[in-house]
Amino acid sequence: MRKIWDIPGGIHPPENKTQSLQTAVAVPPMPEQLVLPLIQHAGTAARPVVDAGDQVLKGQLLAEPGGAVSAAIHAPTSGLISAIEDRPVPHPSGMSARCIILIPDGRDQWCARRGLDDYRGASPTALLDRIRDAGIAGLGGAGFPSAVKLGPPQPIDTLIINGAECEPYITADDSLMQERAAEIIEGTMILAHILDNPGTVLIGIEDNKPRAFEALRDAVAQSPTAQGIIEVVEFPAKYPSGGEKQLIQILTGNEVASGRLPADLGIVCQNVGTAYAVYRAIRHGEPLISRITTVTGKACAHNGNYEVLLGTPIRHLLAHSGFDRDSCGRLVMGGPMMGFALLDSDAPVTKATNCILAGGRDEFPPAPPAQACIRCGLCAEACPASLLPQQLFWYAQAGNLERLEAHDLFDCIECGACAYVCPSHIPLVQYYRAAKGEIRQQVGEKAKADHARQRFEFHQARLARAEAERTAKREARRLATAAAQHRVATAGDSQAAGPGLATGAAGDLLKAAMARTAARQASPEQQRAKLERALEAASDRARSAQARLAAAEAEGADGEQLDKLRARAEEARLKQQDAEHKLQAFAHPPQPPADAAESP
Repeated sequence: MRKIWDIPGGIHPPENKTQSLQTAVAVPPMPEQLVLPLIQHAGTAARPVVDAGDQVLKGQLLAEPGGAVSAAIHAPTSGLISAIEDRPVPHPSGMSARCIILIPDGRDQWCARRGLDDYRGASPTALLDRIRDAGIAGLGGAGFPSAVKLGPPQPIDTLIINGAECEPYITADDSLMQERAAEIIEGTMILAHILDNPGTVLIGIEDNKPRAFEALRDAVAQSPTAQGIIEVVEFPAKYPSGGEKQLIQILTGNEVASGRLPADLGIVCQNVGTAYAVYRAIRHGEPLISRITTVTGKACAHNGNYEVLLGTPIRHLLAHSGFDRDSCGRLVMGGPMMGFALLDSDAPVTKATNCILAGGRDEFPPAPPAQACIRCGLCAEACPASLLPQQLFWYAQAGNLERLEAHDLFDCIECGACAYVCPSHIPLVQYYRAAKGEIRQQVGEKAKADHARQRFEFHQARLARAEAERTAKREARRLATAAAQHRVATAGDSQAAGPGLATGAAGDLLKAAMARTAARQASPEQQRAKLERALEAASDRARSAQARLAAAEAEGADGEQLDKLRARAEEARLKQQDAEHKLQAFAHPPQPPADAAESP
C-alpha cells in the first residue's frame, strides 16, 4: 500500500456533496443560442476563423490559438454564426469580452472526425498536436492549455491524475469517475504514452468518494494495459488537498518550492476530466465542446450533474434545474471557497466551469462586518502553503508590494482557508487577489517602460552614430581640400622659382602626402572584395525581410504590420539592387569616347 503524507494546515468545511449525487449525469435541452468566449483558458485569447453569417458543423474550428499559450474553440453543435461581439463572461468583475454567437440549427450534425484506434503507433508529438487542435485545457478549474503542460523540457518520472475534488458542493469529477472510469483510465494511459511512460502513474482520490474509487480500481483491473502501471490511491479528505502542489505532497512527499513548477521535480499533474477529454480527442477525434458541470444549492429544485455544451447560458441551465431567484442568497460559479459571485446569469458555461452554486439565503447569509485583526494566528495554522496570512494582509493594506513578494504572495492558491477560520471575518483572499493584480499591473507597466527606454536609447545611439559619420566626412573633405590647395600652391611656387625648389622642403611635403594617399587607397582586388561583401550582406537582408513578410502573411497578421514588413522588404530589395549596380560598375567601368581620347 502506498504511503500517504499529510499537508500543513487545511480545514474540514461541510461537504454538501450528496445533494448532487442522487441522479446520473444528465444532458440539458439545447439552448436557443451558444455564447463562446474567445478566452476560456489561461493565456492569450483565441483568434476567430469564422465570420458572422457562416454555417458551421458540430466540432468545426471556430477560433484558432492566439499564441503559444492559448487554446482553440470549436462549435458545440451545428448552426449559424450570428455575430462576433462583446458579451458578459464569467469573471469576478462581471466584465464583457469578445464572443462568438452560435444559433443551433437543431440537426447537431458533426464535421469529419479522425480518431486513432491504436495511439501507441503514434508519436508523442503527433498526439500533442491532436490535443492542441482539440482545444483541451485543464478542466479542474485553472484552464491551462494541456498541450503546453504535457510538453515539458524536463524528463517526467511521475504522472498524477487529480480526482480529489476537495471543494464543498462540487461533484462533477466524482460523477465522471463513477460513470466513465474506463475512459479515464485509457486517457491516463494516453497521457503516460505522451510523457514517455513515466515509472509512476497515480490517480489520487479523497476517501469521501468510495464509489468513484471502486469504479477506477475495477477499471484498472479490467484493463490489460493499465494493470501494474496505474495505481489508484485513496487518502483522507481535507480541504484543499486537491490543489496541485498539495496533492503532489500527499502522494509523493515532495514539496514544490516557491517559484518552481512540478515539472522541475519530474512530475506532471492533470485532472480526471482532462484525461477523459484527451481520450475523446485521440480515440474519437472529438474536440472539447462540452464538460460535466454541477448545478446545486437550495435555490435549485433539482440538484445534479449535467454534460453541458460549452457556451450554454447559465440562465438556461438554471431554468432547467428549477432555479428560484427569490430564494437565492448568492449565485456562485465554482465552489463556496474558491468560486466567485456571478453578476449576470447570461454569462455562458466555459471550459473552466465545474459548478454553478445557487445557494439559499440560509446557506449564504450576508457576511458579518469585518473587524480588526486580533492576531490569533488561526489563519497561519490553516494555510496549506505555510504562508503568513496575517503579515500578507497588513502589507496588502499598506500597499507594500515589495514585502508582499518577499513573503511569497504568489504561492497563495487563494483556497480561502484563512478567511474561513478568521474570527474577525476579514475577507483575506480579496486583499490577496487585489494585491496580485496590482503587482501584475506594475510588472506590465515596468516592462513597457523598459521597452520604451531601450527604444529611446537605441534611437539616441543611432543619431550619435549618424552625427559622428557626418563629422568624419566633413573633416575628410576639409583635409582633402587643404591638401589640394597645398599641392596647387606648391606647384605654382615650383614653376615660379624653377625646378630646384621642387626638390626642397615643399617637394618633400608633397611626396609624403602623395605617399600617404597611395597607402590609404585600396588595391583593385580589395575594392572588389569589399563590394562583393556589401552585395552579399544586402542580399541576406533582402531574403530575411522577404521571409518575415511571408511568415506574417501566413499567420494572418493585421494590415498595419503587413504594410511595415512590405516596406522593409522593398527597402532591402532596393539596397541589394544598388549594391549589384556598384559591383557591376566597378567590374565594367565606362570607357571614354574616342574623340575625347584623341583630343590634345
